[in-house]
Amino acid sequence: MNTRERWLQTILFGKPDKVPFEPGGGRESTIKRWHEEGVPEDIEDMAEYAYRQAGGKQDWSTAGEGFWVDERMIPHFEEKVLEERERTMIVQDWKGNICEISKEYTLAHLRDPIDFVTRRWIKCPVESYEDWEKMKVRYDPDEPSRMPQDAVAKAKRLSAREHPVGFGFSGPFWQLREWLGFENLCMMLHDDPGFIKEMICFWEDYIAALLEKALTFLVPDYVRISEDMAYKGFSMISPAMVREFLLPTWRRWGKIIRESGCKVYLVDSDGYIGELIELWIEAGINACLPIEVAAGCDIIEFRKKFGTRMAYIGGVDKRAIAAGGQIIKDEIKRVQPVIDSGGYIPGCDHGVPADVSWPNFVYYCKLLAKATGWL
Repeated sequence: MNTRERWLQTILFGKPDKVPFEPGGGRESTIKRWHEEGVPEDIEDMAEYAYRQAGGKQDWSTAGEGFWVDERMIPHFEEKVLEERERTMIVQDWKGNICEISKEYTLAHLRDPIDFVTRRWIKCPVESYEDWEKMKVRYDPDEPSRMPQDAVAKAKRLSAREHPVGFGFSGPFWQLREWLGFENLCMMLHDDPGFIKEMICFWEDYIAALLEKALTFLVPDYVRISEDMAYKGFSMISPAMVREFLLPTWRRWGKIIRESGCKVYLVDSDGYIGELIELWIEAGINACLPIEVAAGCDIIEFRKKFGTRMAYIGGVDKRAIAAGGQIIKDEIKRVQPVIDSGGYIPGCDHGVPADVSWPNFVYYCKLLAKATGWL
């Protein structure tokens, strides 16, 4: 069974030969620590290296070529440093946000997920109807560069792929937060719902157009929606607001996805998602990640409550990985029944943080490999 077949069989509650081994990976600060602990600088795939160090001998199939659809604004805002302070900088990022970051980071850290970056928001790009009118022109779905330059040839190559390929888009809550800022978005949902619905409808139409265009080239194995909208214990907005403002958009996209023949509609949201899963299922979403344990997510309870209507990726407590020893052993034992029942690819419940030592990461990979059939 190849990587693609195994991934789909697992997510769709089929019969994989073994469960995909996806322990997760570190960002810049984590990898820096691992190098200091002896990992060679030329290692590119940390998960594979850890698997080999843990005694793994099976053939390793890494991810291959993808099909990137560019939803981002065109043109970007100019990235620039506006002010330098003793330990921080005031900067404008590519999205038009003005924020303060530590001097240990660069503007590139705000462009790509290089590391875990804390920032102080000062100003977001949409603060008025005038700002909104100027913002809309940056999102033309017919802009040719939004599809891969060699889309036809790439799609032809990918027709014989042995690894899963997906499209990724921002959900409406995520995107409006990028334009308005989190606090302003939450206030405007109450104070100016008409304006919020106008922006959501614009984004819904825009992504639907991109999705339909991309599907003329390739039917992916999954479509992933980024929709961070929960924190510890609760969703960021009430389920009633989710139903009113977001569900129609998710449902429309889900219809396009299903009718294309793509079988996995995946959503990514940090935080406690227990209030959201039923709504996602109603929208046609059938998989989610990363199932953060520290936020109160309990994959055992989720499986009992939602059964085979929802599959999961992640769900292994990053704090247990950092602790190592018996604690991570107990954590893998905790999620084993869900692994065995299908519809679950276990792994770190977010990026692997820098408090995870290399020896503990290798031990965690060893336990995970045993739990998923790789050792």
